[in-house]
Amino acid sequence: MTTTTLAVLVPVLPFLGAVAGLLLGRTTPGFVRPLAVLPTLAAAALAVAVAVHQGGGAGSGKAPLDAATQLTPTGSVPIDLALYIDGFAALVAVLVGVVASCVQIYSTGYLRGDARYPSYAALVSLFTSAMLLVVYSGDLMVLLVGWEIMGICSYFLVGHYWETPEARAASLKAFLVTKLGDVPFLIGLFALATDAGTFRITGILRTVAEGGLDHPTLVALLLLAGVAGKSAQFPLHTWLPDAMAGPTPVSALIHAATMVAAGIYFIARLLPVFAASEAALVVLAVMAAVTMVGSALAALAQDDIKRVLAYSTIGQLGYMSGALAVGDRSAAVFHLVSHGAFKALLFLGAGVVIHAAGTNSLATMSRMRGLPRRIPDAYWTMTVALLALAAIPPFAGFFSKESVLVAAEHAALDESAAPGAAGWTVLAAGLLTALLTAAYATRLWLLAFRGHGAEAPDHGRQPVSMSAVLWVLALPSLGFGLTVGYLAEWFDGHSLAPNLTTSVLGTGAGLVGGLITYGCWRHTTALAARTPMGAVTAHPHTEPALTEAEAIETHTATYGSISAADDPADPGRLLLGPLHRHAASGFHLDAVYHHLFVRPVLAAAELVRFLDREVVDTYVRGAGTGTRWLGAAVRRAQTGNVQTYLGALLAGSVVLAIAAVLVAAGA
Repeated sequence: MTTTTLAVLVPVLPFLGAVAGLLLGRTTPGFVRPLAVLPTLAAAALAVAVAVHQGGGAGSGKAPLDAATQLTPTGSVPIDLALYIDGFAALVAVLVGVVASCVQIYSTGYLRGDARYPSYAALVSLFTSAMLLVVYSGDLMVLLVGWEIMGICSYFLVGHYWETPEARAASLKAFLVTKLGDVPFLIGLFALATDAGTFRITGILRTVAEGGLDHPTLVALLLLAGVAGKSAQFPLHTWLPDAMAGPTPVSALIHAATMVAAGIYFIARLLPVFAASEAALVVLAVMAAVTMVGSALAALAQDDIKRVLAYSTIGQLGYMSGALAVGDRSAAVFHLVSHGAFKALLFLGAGVVIHAAGTNSLATMSRMRGLPRRIPDAYWTMTVALLALAAIPPFAGFFSKESVLVAAEHAALDESAAPGAAGWTVLAAGLLTALLTAAYATRLWLLAFRGHGAEAPDHGRQPVSMSAVLWVLALPSLGFGLTVGYLAEWFDGHSLAPNLTTSVLGTGAGLVGGLITYGCWRHTTALAARTPMGAVTAHPHTEPALTEAEAIETHTATYGSISAADDPADPGRLLLGPLHRHAASGFHLDAVYHHLFVRPVLAAAELVRFLDREVVDTYVRGAGTGTRWLGAAVRRAQTGNVQTYLGALLAGSVVLAIAAVLVAAGA
């Protein structure tokens, strides 16, 4: 079997699994789990085979896999069913396959007993297939198909618990915000294809190299709008924290390997298009800097464990955007792959924590003692993942984040072709974010696993399918960065080795952030001990088959909840001071958008409704009423009396005769 055939099967297998799952899910439920897991596992294995065969792509001296067949004649710009697989595509496809497989396996235990599991599993498979299509596609229109399918799948998956108003609102918000960015994105794709005369990525890159783009800045900014929506970058990032209303495995899939990764991967694939405009790179750098710092501050103030991780994802995507802004796609994709491993682990581990604690609230968890003993697998693996997130050596996040800072340093010192302003912006924001990232990672670990109060509830051991997946993902989180020397050939032969300056600055910032947070936690814990809030009692034994929403609902209904604003043990309040309230609300961006966009749109809709009801309908009703009155008058005149008819005829004749005389006299 040729490499091309294997590559075609990678996105096709999950798609077939999704179709089979939808068709057979209700009639033969015994096939649902195999149809969810096996095609995705097979796709991951084939992605690994393709990556091994490519042997590092262009970085190893081997040409990328480039194959195409015309999909349909268009009469102008052709659309091709094309594959283009270089080192970047091969590695990202492996990431997508592995994370999606882990999510499917984890979900078999996590959503056990959920009546909507068959449709959920099929949608996850379709989501995976769409992302793999984006990764392997060599034609922008085919890539767009996968891009849009992911948006539709995210709508249904985020709204899985559609009984809750939060899930319904979050799914609608995710769909609308990402589609808002997709409109300029589509215009940018057409403008790019018009200049290049093709949708093929190789043809577009050749046109850029020859200086054939007529309006590179405009095209780049239009494409950036779509990327900002899909990859949750400022100012279109507000949908991602709310998307945590969906099941935790969905959060892991969206944040680690699909959806938000698509925008970063798209820019990396077409980086020469953006590099053709210095202004676009500066805009991207500023967007990345605001995203990094703002999301890190917001994460430091969140009470919901999943929202902390959501804002963390936004910040790490900002790092990737920053690497692209300084022209280093190797660093961006390296951090994308590294982040995918430890962020998937963090979300799946958080799902175990939520099941055990019966709540998403860190404030409530901080009042529980002994949670690590109840869930040792989640405790140890999440500790590894948080160390990777905080970029502490030798964990994976240190090497990948370090590669971003090195790229920014080179740009700042004019050692690369990227604008110096973009380099300084990304470097300063990256170092500040490193400090803040370590701070909120430390805060999450302390509040979740070092609580004081009543003994944590005991729901028994978690299913093996959930615990085993955590250890599988812990391995790359721990050791992926140590392969940095070997990975160079996968990244255009570009060295990703750290240097002394940024290593000291980045690691130092992380250690300072962690130590300051620990000191604040010791202080606030002592304060909380003097002003007790009332213990959180462990809720009664319940079966671990409860869904996430049911577990939280049971705990809240029985014992209530503790607000983060009322938790004196939260070190985030001490660290942020008066900024805490604003950071907790995401700096009120949702409120700003509500006043700037939602209210005017609703007012316009109300005006249209008023005009339709009071003006248009009035004319329609008036026409009907006038006709009815005229009919009634004519009907009353029909008396059946011949003398009346003759009198009316005579009177009419007299009136016509007088009118004719008057007209003749006037003439």
